Amino acid sequence: MRELRSAGETEAFGEALREAGFTPLRRFLDAFRHYLRTYGEAECAQASELLKRAKQAVPEPGRMSPSWTYVWREYDGIVRTKAQVFRDVPAADRDGEWQVLLDNPHSNQNIAVYPGLDFLEAAYMFAYFRTELANNEYIRLQKIATVMTFTGADSDGLQPIASL
Repeated sequence: MRELRSAGETEAFGEALREAGFTPLRRFLDAFRHYLRTYGEAECAQASELLKRAKQAVPEPGRMSPSWTYVWREYDGIVRTKAQVFRDVPAADRDGEWQVLLDNPHSNQNIAVYPGLDFLEAAYMFAYFRTELANNEYIRLQKIATVMTFTGADSDGLQPIASL
């Protein structure tokens, strides 16, 4: 996508991709997702432009597979949310450990927590999960100030009863 310079080149790329079939299109979408996961703040404008070109190249990926019907909406949400996270979290505050937490306080489902992330991975996870939130769910992007970790193998802690 980065090398395509005109609308004609973009359309030709899309046509070749569609003609090649399911597997090349899946690889393209997987590669695009990898890019969305790894690009940094300096690439926000480029990510938006590349997504625009990808939509032009393959306007209806759901025709190839129903699971891709809303892929551009998902990717667009990721690009917009990552841009917002980069705007709202100063670069000086991005070091350290981050986590993403998802919860639905009106459900008895478990809280989902993704701990131990660096800022870039946490920004992607936050953006990814934000695109599919239901009205009664919430998501949090949190920087961890203090972490204490114990395992069941710690000999000075409580131990399970052997007979259980």
